[in-house]
Amino acid sequence: MESLSYSGDFSNIFYLYNYTYDYSTAMPDTAILSSPCRPESSVLNKYLVVVIYCLVFILSVVGNGLVVLVVTSIHTSRSVTDVYLLNLAVADLLFALTLPLWAAYRAHEWVFGTVMCKAISVLQEANFYSGILLLACISVDRYLAIVYATRAATEKRHWVKFVCLGIWVFSTLLSLPVLLFREAFHSPNNGTVCYERISGEDTAKWRVVLRILPQTFGFVLPLLVMLFCYGVTIHTLLQTKNAQKQRAMKVIFAVVLVFLICWLPYNITLVSDTLMRTRAIAETCERRNRIDTALSVTQVLGFAHSCINPIIYAFIGQKFRNSFLKILAQRGLISKDAVARYGRASYASTSGNTSTTL
Repeated sequence: MESLSYSGDFSNIFYLYNYTYDYSTAMPDTAILSSPCRPESSVLNKYLVVVIYCLVFILSVVGNGLVVLVVTSIHTSRSVTDVYLLNLAVADLLFALTLPLWAAYRAHEWVFGTVMCKAISVLQEANFYSGILLLACISVDRYLAIVYATRAATEKRHWVKFVCLGIWVFSTLLSLPVLLFREAFHSPNNGTVCYERISGEDTAKWRVVLRILPQTFGFVLPLLVMLFCYGVTIHTLLQTKNAQKQRAMKVIFAVVLVFLICWLPYNITLVSDTLMRTRAIAETCERRNRIDTALSVTQVLGFAHSCINPIIYAFIGQKFRNSFLKILAQRGLISKDAVARYGRASYASTSGNTSTTL
């Protein structure tokens, strides 16, 4: 902190844009210093969010850790979908590892310094992007395999690894604005914050651009790809009446549906907030508080997405359960009779399905 002259800049920052542009560190209790509106928040709600973050962290680490264990334990050739799901589990796992720090931030203030602010923000942002892009790639893989019956082409291992590498690189590049602009600094009414620090005449313009960037590349485009691919895939499955392929698609459909339920409300609210910040719709204290509350609630729902996919695999994916039981039996934790009793699907009949683990 250099001088009190920065307080005007802070007021401008929080007035123009009291939520950070990305999906990771929007702070609903950030005060709008130059505005007559007072944010509606309570200590109970703040600590409730902290508890939810901690629960999501625990569930995500355990669940995605099991997914990584199951997929990497496959000794036979893994399918393309398996490779994508493995990377998706890693992305959710890394995403979850940042939650304890953000929980501490929500409870008090940022106490970890600028380096950690940048590092954790980039880590969380990059893994959010990679998760959505991986879901889009899974939809393309299923589209090619079912609609065009090009299973031989979709099973090529070498290009799948390059696609996953490209997704991680692209996700990191999309996260560079966070690395450049985010800092830990002191604000007059909020203590130390981890926030974008942009000064100058184009502050509002930059913040709108930085908000549109993740909405476009991190949500809208992958969503359009998924809707097209799965729409055509469903139409093809209904025409072929292939019960085996229909069963194989259940887990993937559930994964995409949960993604939409978790992230669509937040993005719709984010669009409304962007329209209000750009004066496309009138800004009133009542509307601002409603949008801020909606952003806080829907963001928690979006964060919870990182722990839900393993639950889907466990309850819908018969072969995931079989693989997990087999691992437990190999380590002597359960008997082989238990595997035979609870693992009703045959490992030998998995060749035509969507994934060796689902």
